[in-house]
Amino acid sequence: MGNHPIESLMKTAMESIQQIVDVNTIVGDPVETPDGSVIIPISRVSCGFAAGGSEFAPSEDSKENANTGGTAPPLPFGGGAGAGVSVQPVGFLVVGNGTTRFLPVDSNVVVDRLIDTVPDLLDRISGMFQKKKKISDDIIIARD
Repeated sequence: MGNHPIESLMKTAMESIQQIVDVNTIVGDPVETPDGSVIIPISRVSCGFAAGGSEFAPSEDSKENANTGGTAPPLPFGGGAGAGVSVQPVGFLVVGNGTTRFLPVDSNVVVDRLIDTVPDLLDRISGMFQKKKKISDDIIIARD
């Protein structure tokens, strides 16, 4: 079938999608804040693609030309291709002050904040117990 017109339609559409969607579309350019934190936008990319075509019946003139010994022209072709791309922001990755956090755009902020603060809360609680233990150890040593 060689070089069919549908191949060029599909190639052009796929190249266009490739130019639109790259890694910088999904993971955006980082932005540095004055306090030294770095914010990186994260997006979700969805795309769809379709192509199709049809060869039409030869005209009466081309049939007569083929019957008289001439070469028949290729069948007329009609086709099209299309694509759609959707980019939706998902959230932001915040890196700074020794921590990395993901701040989602479209979910329940209260639940996400609780999940983000649990490790810090556990560190504070364990630190309080360690301070109390050290104070009680110092009092026992002072009594001896």
